[in-house]
Amino acid sequence: MFKINENYQKLPGSYLFSTIAKKVSEYQEKNPDRRVIRLGIGDVTQPIAPAIIDAMHRAVDEMGNAETFRGYAPDLGYDFLRKAIADNDYRARGCEVSEDEIFVSDGAKSDSANIQEIFAESCRIAVCDPVYPVYVDSNVMAGRTGDYDAKTETWSRVIYMPTTAENHFVPEFPRETPDIIYLCLPNNPTGTTLTKSQLQEWVDYANRIGAVILYDAAYEAYISEDDVAHSIYECEGARTCAIEIRSFSKNAGFTGVRLGFTVVPKDLKCGDVSLNAMWARRHGTKFNGAPYIVQRAGEAVYTDAGKAQVKEQVAYYMKNAATIKTGLADAGYEVFGGVNAPYIWMRTPQGMTSWEFFDYLLENANVVGTPGSGFGPSGEGYFRLTAFGNYENTVEALERIKAL
Repeated sequence: MFKINENYQKLPGSYLFSTIAKKVSEYQEKNPDRRVIRLGIGDVTQPIAPAIIDAMHRAVDEMGNAETFRGYAPDLGYDFLRKAIADNDYRARGCEVSEDEIFVSDGAKSDSANIQEIFAESCRIAVCDPVYPVYVDSNVMAGRTGDYDAKTETWSRVIYMPTTAENHFVPEFPRETPDIIYLCLPNNPTGTTLTKSQLQEWVDYANRIGAVILYDAAYEAYISEDDVAHSIYECEGARTCAIEIRSFSKNAGFTGVRLGFTVVPKDLKCGDVSLNAMWARRHGTKFNGAPYIVQRAGEAVYTDAGKAQVKEQVAYYMKNAATIKTGLADAGYEVFGGVNAPYIWMRTPQGMTSWEFFDYLLENANVVGTPGSGFGPSGEGYFRLTAFGNYENTVEALERIKAL
């Protein structure tokens, strides 16, 4: 008789955002006359920029012509997109990254979940707490996290690095020695980040102990401060210890289009084994490439018109972030983030748990956010709001919250 992967049975409950969607759906069924404003999930709302849409239309036309039709994409991505990425995201910032170190995919979520496959099951992972749930859950599925303690909401073999207001959201080097370190900067969910010098310390630490940093840079387009790195490869020594994961979802609105990429430097090795070669083998075996139409759309992000239009959209969302942050602070809430990322991280009021505040906000203001405890035990007592709504809804949601 067949057997299942028992590690899936260890996962507590459903995926965080699935739980939220279910609760909101049940509320709306009972209260069809109330208009709910969603500031919970990090999904964009502005349409894709015209320069990108134009590129997609041209690519669609090519697919309807026998002379320009494209079938399977190259495993690692089309050369035109990989060159645009290398030139604009890395060489323009003085980072040494070549085209054959870039692996185009269908998004950062897939890559951040799948990258753990090239590491041994015995590897210990270290995560910031709170953390994007996919990092931990994908390692649970792989059997790498040990046993779950429902009381503490922690896994026995996961090394947690608390990032809270008390340590200014800067993780400390763990007492136990990790093999894999997950860093998401600017951070989801806290909206905070590290300075270049602080990130350099993590690169030095990883090289010293022989660990790999899995660096999720999905929100780098939202960085506004000069002393914050847009790429980990701005740090000396990062090529021997870091894998960087990027997304087009939040900078160019590709949440429904799906495109991302991962950089695995050739200098990154385990003994004589190249992680670049391992990821190429995994990529080629399990992935048939992002669609040609989508990759042409990605290329258009790097045109002069694309850059200008995408920058305008990022500014739109950051205006929302500033509106939320200022308004909540004026109303007496303690708030963080919203400067280098489109997330506002706030303390829950009056000693409420994060899920109690979720229910209170939904019932009384008809506003949806994300409970901090869903991101890990150190997220308890906090709540996340996103700046990805449209401006009018954002202002209305803020007024509803302030009126409570």
